[in-house]
Amino acid sequence: MITNQKELIVILQPEGSYELDWQDIADKLDDSTYIFQEELYNRFVDNAGDTLLFLGFAERALSTSDSLLFLKKIAAAFIKKLTESPDLELMRDHVKVELEADESQQLLDSVPYLFGAEHLNEDWIKQVWTKLTHAFSAIIRNYEGTVEQYLSSMNPNVHLVGRVFFHLVESKKEEFPFAYMATYAAEVSQEGKSKHLPLKNALVEYGKNSKKLLELLSTVNRASERSDFIAELVESGEIFHPIGLSADEAFTFLKEIPLYEEAGILCRIPKWWKQRSSGFKLAVSVGEKPPSHLDFAALVDFNAELFLAGEAIQASEIRKLLSEAEGLSFIKGKWIEVNHARLQETLKAYEQAQKLMNNSELSMVDALRFQLNAAEVLNIPEENLALEVTNGDWLHSVIERLTHPDTIEAIDCGEDFHASLRVYQERGLSWLHYMKSLGLGACLADDMGLGKTVQVIALLNYIRSQKNEKTLLVVPASLIGNWLGEIQKFAPSLRVYVIHPSENKNLNELDSSILQGNELFITTYGMLLKYDWLVQNQWDCLILDEAQAIKNPGSKQTKLVKQVKAAYKIAMTGTPIENRLSDLWSLFDFLNKGLLGSAKEFTSFTKRLRENQDGYTRLKQVVSPFILRRLKTDKSVISDLPEKIEMKSYATLTKKQVILYNKLVNELRDKLESTDEGIERKGLVLASLMKFKQICNHPDQYLGQHFYAEEESGKYARLREICEMIYEKRERVLIFTQFKEITEPLKDFLETVFQHKGLVLHGGTAVHKRQELVAKFQGQEYVPFMVLSIKAGGVGLNLTSANHVIHFDRWWNPAVENQATDRAFRIGQMKNVIVHKFITKGTIEEKIDLIIEDKNKLSQEIIPELQENWITEMDNKQLMGLFKLS
Repeated sequence: MITNQKELIVILQPEGSYELDWQDIADKLDDSTYIFQEELYNRFVDNAGDTLLFLGFAERALSTSDSLLFLKKIAAAFIKKLTESPDLELMRDHVKVELEADESQQLLDSVPYLFGAEHLNEDWIKQVWTKLTHAFSAIIRNYEGTVEQYLSSMNPNVHLVGRVFFHLVESKKEEFPFAYMATYAAEVSQEGKSKHLPLKNALVEYGKNSKKLLELLSTVNRASERSDFIAELVESGEIFHPIGLSADEAFTFLKEIPLYEEAGILCRIPKWWKQRSSGFKLAVSVGEKPPSHLDFAALVDFNAELFLAGEAIQASEIRKLLSEAEGLSFIKGKWIEVNHARLQETLKAYEQAQKLMNNSELSMVDALRFQLNAAEVLNIPEENLALEVTNGDWLHSVIERLTHPDTIEAIDCGEDFHASLRVYQERGLSWLHYMKSLGLGACLADDMGLGKTVQVIALLNYIRSQKNEKTLLVVPASLIGNWLGEIQKFAPSLRVYVIHPSENKNLNELDSSILQGNELFITTYGMLLKYDWLVQNQWDCLILDEAQAIKNPGSKQTKLVKQVKAAYKIAMTGTPIENRLSDLWSLFDFLNKGLLGSAKEFTSFTKRLRENQDGYTRLKQVVSPFILRRLKTDKSVISDLPEKIEMKSYATLTKKQVILYNKLVNELRDKLESTDEGIERKGLVLASLMKFKQICNHPDQYLGQHFYAEEESGKYARLREICEMIYEKRERVLIFTQFKEITEPLKDFLETVFQHKGLVLHGGTAVHKRQELVAKFQGQEYVPFMVLSIKAGGVGLNLTSANHVIHFDRWWNPAVENQATDRAFRIGQMKNVIVHKFITKGTIEEKIDLIIEDKNKLSQEIIPELQENWITEMDNKQLMGLFKLS
């Protein structure tokens, strides 16, 4: 059930598509917003295209999410353009509503952080626009009333504009430097375009007293009731003729445009009036020259200048303008609005900037942050300040390299590195090293499956080859095995020490010989809470894997991580870090403290984002140089990435699992010694094999209990970590198991991770029910996961909405696993599929996986009918070596 403490968010999909989903929020929504959101969501499940129109007609924004407001902005822009079509009543379902390039760019410039932002570009906006056009055409084609009636039924305040246009243009005449004329839209051509004629022609076409003429002039009458200027033109009859206007009269006209538009009149005016905020401007440049040394505390230069319409202007010239009357002035060959309040604020800001230039230099963090807090630094209200902040030559060159890694000088992977990196991984390595040389913290946020780990290992191996440095790597406990395996595979000469009781017991302090004898120290977030010396030691480099672990700035864990001293910091995450702005602040408070200000300052900034949408653009400009995020879907970056990526995910047994596992090993040893060769022995081995798999899954599955506590299973911990990342991107996943009895417990657990209901399909699911489950999983509503028994779900299903497949327990038969994987990865799949194969470290799962990988010992695909029978052919010594926990 949806509650008042959930808000609707938008998840962008490729090709102009989108999904709606619910997100928890701290404060309760008011009842009207709650009801509106529920209606919107129900409409979306029925018809996504019509939902867009409904959203665009919504009278007020309500307190909905920023992503939903952005979608509303697109739909509202469409409806506004629709109502501005003077021939809409005649054209009806054949109307063409054009989206201009600058209008599309304005929408893109105002985009907030949202899910699926990687799909957003001009083409995406155009496709949404096309869908809105089709949705309107389909509705109005079958609507029996007028278009005006339809618009009123959707929103009483939305009206068609009239057919009258007011035009204002510049003139060459000295006395009347502007010209005004009114026109009207006459008959429609075959191309669907109306012909514009001077308004006086309507007197001839309709006659003075005709009903049609009165209808045409209704919008002019409404405008004259609100404007003395238009009333005088109507009274004198000049409304029907072209006339010259003085600068004061033109200024009056321009200021009253909102009144005319509310009355239903379209206005055509010079572009400079629409862009008049760019008239007088304070331009600040930071970082023209390189600082004396490179680190986050380095001082950079700062310069401020005044500009008028792109040309430098002196402060004395602005003071002179302040002594003259407000209005339109022709200055340096251009018409400019002279607004005393804005001029005073701009001059005040310039004088404040001059003091900063004369008295101090900016640190690099201040320079990079200046985009966000310039108004605050200059002590000027942001809404009154026309300010442009640019980077000087040196800082611009740095930002260019950071945002275009292909321009950074490449480095190698160091000595004894056993892998060939892909081009994008080589660029990632160079980018990480360049950030290190600048003393700036780096966020490596490549999509899951693109090899963040190998890029970081390559960096550490390069550093090892150059100098002796000490790196602390903090990971979730479940990832220790993954890191050790990858290091052994790619950089075996890198000396590693694990600070965790699973690998080393005596950890109350770090012996100096251990510190000197190793380059990389791997620990967990939990160990930081346990050992003070980890936090107090000075490290050359600090790396956080699954850095979303510090997204909560108030948690003890996050505060402790931020106390660790290090010259260089790296945060690794496969999830978008922008989905919640508080998460973004916490991450950058770790990487480059002060860049986004204090928590209080950043909260104040984010609260103003709805009123000042360009704030999102400025925020992205500040943080994007520090984030390297490549996506599997970006063919321009990764042209040869396989559509299916397979990766092993290692889990560590919990204490309870270890005890049960060792006990079963001992029992099996005793039984094997007293059992003869033949059917009985074979049955014993196969039965034990199933029991070991159950223990590796969860102790309660083996014991036949029903609690399935998360903390008692290493696989559950790893499942949470992976699925949290999947949920952060609002993607979908299939989880395969060979055990029917664990499908429901897995479903119950995953619903706590995804905060959504999931689906289960196994051998006991009725045939007619299966197609209902498939339709629901593939449908509009976000269903994040489906748990399937591998036999029931391995064939005959089309589940291409999923882009992740998890094999929770292994069939040890690649042919069967691949058949199951292909429920998602098949013809028609629009997304890359990542296959996660779960393996518990040190158990029979890891050992058999190694045997399967060794093509010299066993063919790559075991014949399906044999299943695990080949294991029963081993002798007792081989079997105990296979089953024994290592």
